[in-house]
Amino acid sequence: MFHSFVFCFLSFWCVVVFCKGMKTVSVMEGDSVTLQTNVTEIQKEDLLMWKFGAEKSLIAEINAEARRFNTYDVPDERFRDRLQLDHQTGSLTITNIRTEHTGHYEVIISGKTVTEYRFSVMVYGTAHVNPVLISTVATGSLLTIAVVWIFCICKRLRKTAEEVQSCEEQVTYADPTYCNQNSPKTVR
Repeated sequence: MFHSFVFCFLSFWCVVVFCKGMKTVSVMEGDSVTLQTNVTEIQKEDLLMWKFGAEKSLIAEINAEARRFNTYDVPDERFRDRLQLDHQTGSLTITNIRTEHTGHYEVIISGKTVTEYRFSVMVYGTAHVNPVLISTVATGSLLTIAVVWIFCICKRLRKTAEEVQSCEEQVTYADPTYCNQNSPKTVR
């Protein structure tokens, strides 16, 4: 918990102090993320360069004049077969993203003017869940529900039985037709 708080605080501080103008993107591990260039169409004279990390390693490049569209990998091969470059807009898509792809990305678009966009990508890992643990918890939960249900039924039946047995009065039944008749007189 403490480490999460420190991480969030430092991330916020980094964004506020150092990364003014940087767009922060959060994504779950295994998903895809597209970093948009805000360009509707690349012009003939445009040159786009996507860079990653503190070393600013070149990971993708578009040379519109030469009609060259390339993606590159960094030395540790973390981007192998994961980068896709949109030939019309220059946007970069990272597929099946992993926590090792967390970091700073930037694109420099050189043409009639030079434009630069920066992105801070945070990849949140999924917790590894043991399937045996899931089935054990599910079984335990169902068993607990069944026990509580049976207990409630037994309690209700016991309460009903107590109500029936709690009557201690004697009730005498008489036919109302004979109640008000005069009893026969005895002759002596």
